[in-house]
Amino acid sequence: MHRILSANPLLPQHIEQIAHAPEVYRPAVCPYCGVSHPWLHGYYERKADRDVSTMDSLNPVPIPRFCCNSCGRTCSRLPLCIAPRRWHPWAKQQRVLLDLLAGASLRGAALCGGVSRHTARRWRDWLHAGTVTFAFVLRSRFPELGRGDDGPGFWRACLAAMPLAEAMAWADREIPVP
Repeated sequence: MHRILSANPLLPQHIEQIAHAPEVYRPAVCPYCGVSHPWLHGYYERKADRDVSTMDSLNPVPIPRFCCNSCGRTCSRLPLCIAPRRWHPWAKQQRVLLDLLAGASLRGAALCGGVSRHTARRWRDWLHAGTVTFAFVLRSRFPELGRGDDGPGFWRACLAAMPLAEAMAWADREIPVP
């Protein structure tokens, strides 16, 4: 089961989907035991809307949680607009990473992206550590990303072809995206 759905690239779309048709998020089978159709077990909340003032914020954002009748374990599904285990959205991470790939300093990329240098460094290191795996998975699905270069050239080609959120959603179908 993939954790990141390719649907709802914007928070308002996700909130609308949860309000009217949350079953879109239901996995076909339990990711742990394989028994079909876990039931909706409620929601947990994420503070995913961090780029606006408190007055205009969409927080808290509900994330559906599902429970398996067979094994009793729970799982959740995220919309495309929310990155797993991150405070900031994929779009902000992509802006910072593109600046770094273009040769900007950590300080400059962090300032432009509105994040700390520590966060920009962590994202850069995460991208560097996972490049070989991500390149293999994404190139198997998108041969137009080319062959060979598993460094900045691959990421420039990848992010020119699709947003980081979409690339990670595709990768999440094959490997867990941290």
